[in-house]
Amino acid sequence: MKMSRLTACIDRLLRPLLAGLFALALFGAAPASAHGLNCVQYVQRAAHLGLHGDAWEWWHAAARGYHRGQHPKTGAILVFSRTGILPHGHVAIVRSVLSRRSILVDHANWSPIHGRRGQVERAVRVVDVSPRNDWSAVRVWYAPTHEVGQTTYRISGFIYTSYHPGLMRASAHHRLRHPHHRRRHSNAA
Repeated sequence: MKMSRLTACIDRLLRPLLAGLFALALFGAAPASAHGLNCVQYVQRAAHLGLHGDAWEWWHAAARGYHRGQHPKTGAILVFSRTGILPHGHVAIVRSVLSRRSILVDHANWSPIHGRRGQVERAVRVVDVSPRNDWSAVRVWYAPTHEVGQTTYRISGFIYTSYHPGLMRASAHHRLRHPHHRRRHSNAA
């Protein structure tokens, strides 16, 4: 009889642990908890987008369901082109438009913060340095130097969404903190 109580006790204690380990092995650890977020993960969760793949691929993928353009608007997704410096491109959410040539963005995995990449940065300054004022080339604030960086990045354009940074819903905030929870996204504009 003592053995069955012991077995039941062990079963009660180990079953949830084993189930968690099985789920971890099956689905993998969430990158946000292990190494921080990359830019794509952050924008997908914060802006409720149905776009996937490397950041640079979003520009062409967005043609099927989103409006695109060359002018910054609050809530738009700024898409950086793929280059030698950015082999996967980069995406950021426009927080606000400061002037014709300056915006603030929210993004992840740009500046190392406390020596670690994968951190989310909010209200980061991005400056249009294109010769024709068309947002085809930008420079981005870089936290370690406390100034807008000297590197110029090519821009594909802006994907327009209904996201507004100041109005992030609690569900989006929850997904940022708990990336293993999934929700269906619509490609509708």
